[in-house]
Amino acid sequence: MAFTDKDPHSAGEILRVVGLGIRIDRRKARGKSVTVLEKRVTRIREEAQKREEQRGKKK
Repeated sequence: MAFTDKDPHSAGEILRVVGLGIRIDRRKARGKSVTVLEKRVTRIREEAQKREEQRGKKK
C-alpha cells in the first residue's frame, strides 16, 4: 500500500530508503564507496514505481 496517494512507496520502503541514505552519508564522510547502496535505493524505487503502474493498469 502506498504511503500517500501521490507517492508509490510503502512505509517500509520509505524507511529502508531513509536508512540507506543515512548509511550513504556516513560512508561518504569516511571516503568509502557508496555505489552498492545507491543501486539498492534505485532498485527499491524502481520496484515501487512498477508496482504502482501495475495497479494503475488494473483500474
